Amino acid sequence: MPENNLKMVMIVYYEAMDMEIMEVLRKCCMVYYTKIEGCLGRGELSGPKHGNDIWPGKNNVVYVACLPETAESIIGCVEALRKKHSKEGIKAFVWSLESMT
Repeated sequence: MPENNLKMVMIVYYEAMDMEIMEVLRKCCMVYYTKIEGCLGRGELSGPKHGNDIWPGKNNVVYVACLPETAESIIGCVEALRKKHSKEGIKAFVWSLESMT
């Protein structure tokens, strides 16, 4: 991949959606990724996920370094999932990647 044109996509989602999200993202050209499971946090629509009795549940985070067209495809997949699961919590962020070694 040409280093000067890469994007980093970060997807944060409710852990119960893991299998569905990973399958949909595979269909959207996501080949290589890093996944962090069991993250804690609070979303505007989904509320707190702190993994305890008061605020149960946790999130997973997937990072994808990719070309801009792949990032656009992934964002489209995430938008479709957000419409389907509007209250479960899924969010994507994209930024330019300065370098990769």
